[in-house]
Amino acid sequence: MLFAAICLDKPGHLELRLSTRSAHLAFLEANAARVKLGGPFLDAEERPIGSLLILECADLAAAQTLLREDPYAKAGLFTSVDVKPFRRVVGAEL
Repeated sequence: MLFAAICLDKPGHLELRLSTRSAHLAFLEANAARVKLGGPFLDAEERPIGSLLILECADLAAAQTLLREDPYAKAGLFTSVDVKPFRRVVGAEL
């Protein structure tokens, strides 16, 4: 099952995002079988202010568990993480 994770950064935490980015990317690579798509939300100056991840997991609990293991989450970067079931209708097969 696919899930969309909308993760919003705490205001003023760009440095924390940048300092944990390499660990976050390594985590995504290590979990590439479950992380189907991802990237940052950007502000008007194109600075990252959050993340969108499309995950393939057995259920909501598995998706939430995976997200809690993300180095960004462990570092306390996010002010909120919202996970919703997702169905691909258009676009490339995930």
